[in-house]
Amino acid sequence: MATEHPSPALPAAAPSRPYPKARPGYGKRTASGQRAPRSDDFALMPERERYIAGYVDRLPEGAAMDIKSLARHLPLYGQMAVSSALKALGVAGHLRRVRCLAGERDQVRWVSRTYWSRTARDNEWWDTFLATEGSRSTPEATPAPPPPGAPLRSTSTPTTAPEPTAPPAPPAPAPASPTMPMQRTSVTPAVAASPAYLALAQLGCRDTRLALSAADCRTLEPLAADWFARGVDADYLTQALTAGLPAQVGSPVGLVRRRLIDKLPPHVAGSPIPAMAATPKRRLLAECTECGRPGAPEALPDGLCRPCRTTPPEKPAAPPAERDVHALVAQLRHLTRLP
Repeated sequence: MATEHPSPALPAAAPSRPYPKARPGYGKRTASGQRAPRSDDFALMPERERYIAGYVDRLPEGAAMDIKSLARHLPLYGQMAVSSALKALGVAGHLRRVRCLAGERDQVRWVSRTYWSRTARDNEWWDTFLATEGSRSTPEATPAPPPPGAPLRSTSTPTTAPEPTAPPAPPAPAPASPTMPMQRTSVTPAVAASPAYLALAQLGCRDTRLALSAADCRTLEPLAADWFARGVDADYLTQALTAGLPAQVGSPVGLVRRRLIDKLPPHVAGSPIPAMAATPKRRLLAECTECGRPGAPEALPDGLCRPCRTTPPEKPAAPPAERDVHALVAQLRHLTRLP
């Protein structure tokens, strides 16, 4: 009779180390129109760039793409090597770093992303791609919340019709007190806020150093209305008031009043809308892969700004000047001679 010898269970495979994830909105983004991965991908690149490109290509969407995170999980190379490799991959047409707006309504922030393409692309393709992504990166408008006390409307369609119910009987009026006269309640209709008031109220959302109260917004509203009367929109006004703020603002209302008066744009006759307001707003900026300087995609060919592309050539070392050894020895002997 054969005896069964139960074999031990096979050891479980060691779980792979999870990829570091970036914060929501940041990290890696895969470009469209790529071919399927092959074994000879990045075969023409040097060993270091080929190794790092293979690792980046396997990262999932939203993975951390900053230099420190990549160097922390690459055993062969440090931060300087990773930085040089990413620069070379950008020049080769595999990646572009960008800044874009993410969020909804007034809760909007600039985020940094890295678009990756397994297929090497030229500068014209990247310019077109980033321009398309810039038009898509406009924060989506969400419906405004209902005013306090307004009934909530359900967005889902009911499956069955509700049963008709009789309207409730109006409540009987309370008897008036013989000693106190009846008070009349007056309902004040809600007045819609002007664009100038809304632009001033949202300054605190853009920069907390310019948080204004309701009384401050009502006081500065006529000054801001003069800007809108000259064809300026809310984005232009906000940018002019928040640019170049000091580290600490002691009086936000005083600073905003001073800027509203000093930076009032000129009035152009026959042109109610300035030229810069009529141009489409750019929601995406490219970043230099080397130094991180932002700019338009077409102004950063190969993903590099002008200073990083045009590095000054090293000057050849000048030959050492010939020295008269005998005169030098005679001078030293003269200095060491006793008086």
